[in-house]
Amino acid sequence: MRFEGTYTALVTPFSPTEGQPIDWEAFDAVVADQLAGGITGLVPCGTTGESPTLTHEEHLAVVKRTVARARGKAQIIAGTGFNSTRTTIDVSREAEASGVDAVMVVVPYYNKPTQEGLYRHFVAVARSVKCPVVIYNIPGRSVIDLSADTLSRIAKDAPNVVATKEATGNVLRAQELVRRHGDALTVLSGDDALTLAMIAVGARGVISVTSNVVPGAVTQATALALAGNAKAALAAHQRLLPLHEIMFVEANPAPAKAALAHRGIIRDVVRGPLTEASESARAAVVATLKAYEGQGA
Repeated sequence: MRFEGTYTALVTPFSPTEGQPIDWEAFDAVVADQLAGGITGLVPCGTTGESPTLTHEEHLAVVKRTVARARGKAQIIAGTGFNSTRTTIDVSREAEASGVDAVMVVVPYYNKPTQEGLYRHFVAVARSVKCPVVIYNIPGRSVIDLSADTLSRIAKDAPNVVATKEATGNVLRAQELVRRHGDALTVLSGDDALTLAMIAVGARGVISVTSNVVPGAVTQATALALAGNAKAALAAHQRLLPLHEIMFVEANPAPAKAALAHRGIIRDVVRGPLTEASESARAAVVATLKAYEGQGA
């Protein structure tokens, strides 16, 4: 399976009622909006999906719901990474059994493993499933950075590790990974604002937060970049840049949920310890979205 294009790190809508249960009607609306926007793939239960706040049952229910609504229409890469190797293996196997196309495994957070620990973790997880594995490197959240050397070891010893979501903010890292691995390991941008630059040095797409809000526009911008249409890709990227930036004015996914609530697709609810976007942040998100829409994009 080829991983190339725009993948949305899906939000998980919640109801404002007691206990904040998952709002399945809103979830279906989000998925339908994504498919209408021509998205390449969906990534449920990642950071943007507030996976640390989901129960085990909710996590699997979100994955299964995504499969039921989108299988055959978009690729599905389920977030299955935890800071326990055993739990990651168990959830990855369950996600695979549900029919996903791949699993995405984040660098274990909080534990601060050594590079050897990271190597053993990812190889053990990859060998426990038959489906493709995408590694998610985000040192800003996990504290530990998966080095290029360790990733190379993992890819050599676990052939079903086929892609990495690079959220290091480091285009040089992406360039080095492309140089080392070529087509054998796909690099996907994990930072919307760096997608154009990463594609310029060999990345093949993005796992996006902004595409929750404007899936068609992000898909088009990525496609232009992958096609080598430099002038049009730059113009599309620059139009989107204010949206990319405002999505992180406060902790993700609060700004994205505020934008989707403004669009009337979900209700603006996040689970603790996160909070809904502040009044000033929400106003900035809405103003930025309106300005973008006012360009006729």
